[in-house]
Amino acid sequence: MKSKTSVPALYRLAVTSRVLAAVVGGYLMASLAAICLALWMPTSRADAVITGMMSSFVFYLLAVLWCFACRTAWRAWFGVMLPSAAFATLAGVGMWMVRT
Repeated sequence: MKSKTSVPALYRLAVTSRVLAAVVGGYLMASLAAICLALWMPTSRADAVITGMMSSFVFYLLAVLWCFACRTAWRAWFGVMLPSAAFATLAGVGMWMVRT
């Protein structure tokens, strides 16, 4: 009887971490990118919101591709969270400018 060779637990955790980075981090980055584009585009509010929402699909795709192209799961998380922090900062500044 042949025995199955199992995949190491560390590898499974790394793949799980990449999946979480792609799904959760990618969604976060895409939403923040849509908010930033809606706030910063110099068009009418409706056009800016539609453009931001449509382009969020591209940002989500890029985040997923990045997460599985990286060599380590740490780099995948870093590569998603760094742009998310930049988009959050830009969104905060944009909201502050709109209110003043």
